[in-house]
Amino acid sequence: VQLQASGGGLVQAGGSLRLSCAASGRTFSSYAMGWFRQAPGKTREFVAAISWGGGSTYYADSVKRRFTISRDNAKNTVYLQMNSLKPEDTAVYYCAADPTPTGVRTAPDYWGEGTQVTVSS
Repeated sequence: VQLQASGGGLVQAGGSLRLSCAASGRTFSSYAMGWFRQAPGKTREFVAAISWGGGSTYYADSVKRRFTISRDNAKNTVYLQMNSLKPEDTAVYYCAADPTPTGVRTAPDYWGEGTQVTVSS
């Protein structure tokens, strides 16, 4: 499966952004989907994940109640709605896919290109 993330940009603290990740290739609904991020000088970290049909979602503690992951299987797209953004959310955001929700949170099989999110104070 091929993944293409978009929607990054520059936003002021407290603002919102919505990232999208379009998938092509094998059946999108067969994959759990996730988002990771990597800030300068730091390792890549898990942000959020969603199960095949969207019934289960998972979040890093640092983004709970601010970020929402969702998916539209008819459009082969997963989204990350980011609200109340903070400067520490600045990072390159990557979408990922894996056959299982556990796998997508720990060691995804597929990665997309990143999209830069910059939050100014």
